[in-house]
Amino acid sequence: MPDPDACRLYLITPPALPDLAAFADSLARALDAGDVAALQIRLKGAPDEAVLRAAEALIPVAQARDVAVLMNDRMDLAKRAGCDGVHLGQGDGDPVAARKLLGAEAMIGVTCHASRHLAMEAGEAGADYVAFGAFFPTGTKETVHQADPEILEWWSEMFELPCVAIGGITAQNCPPLVRAGADFLAVVGAIWNHPEGPAAGVRAMNAAIASA
Repeated sequence: MPDPDACRLYLITPPALPDLAAFADSLARALDAGDVAALQIRLKGAPDEAVLRAAEALIPVAQARDVAVLMNDRMDLAKRAGCDGVHLGQGDGDPVAARKLLGAEAMIGVTCHASRHLAMEAGEAGADYVAFGAFFPTGTKETVHQADPEILEWWSEMFELPCVAIGGITAQNCPPLVRAGADFLAVVGAIWNHPEGPAAGVRAMNAAIASA
């Protein structure tokens, strides 16, 4: 069993999944390689039916390994797909509406950029975690908000609600975020673009977390 107080890995899918079956196999190998807490399905710009097909293929792989599956942005698709929860951007609805739609057991996360105010609002609205970032340059999306590890220290000292660090995180640059109090590290490229494959990426990230 993972240490409940330890920082854990939070995987996010690549922006596109041209070969869904191959990715499902790759995901299975990655999840079997080490501790992963959650998987977020983030396929921005994809048609709803494509997102739902991806969810249908990936949810069983993750849930069989006790990995929670969250839908990015869309609480309606999270409901239709049978996800464990939803991750909401600032323009994607509020945690109160998500809770009403998805139920008491759903996991609801909220993007808070580098804002203490937004994070406190999310917590008051019933979010299960808040996400801060980007901490480093990332090729996954345009970096509009730059966060500093100090916000993780402040949050973890002030509140019990878990916090997620996101944005360009790798095995090489993650130790300061772990030491600052991040409960989860959300990663994309460090896993799926690892030169030795996603399973090696998971092992490398877990090793970096453990040694931080």
